[in-house]
Amino acid sequence: MPPTDPERAAARRRRLLWAGILAVAGLVLLVIGLTIADGATAWIEVAAAIVLLLTSYGVQYVARRETFRGHDERP
Repeated sequence: MPPTDPERAAARRRRLLWAGILAVAGLVLLVIGLTIADGATAWIEVAAAIVLLLTSYGVQYVARRETFRGHDERP
């Protein structure tokens, strides 16, 4: 059974919320890694921040793609 419109909207909001949380965490790590940390710790934080930001972008992409694809499946 395909998901209904409210279920699809709730899933999209949930994914976009997680994407926002991941983006904020990534930006915080990036700022800390570039300003406060030094040495290997800074590189680890910057690498983790990049991974979080890319993951956030991926989650946003999936949420938006499923929203548009859902409209195409309707009769």
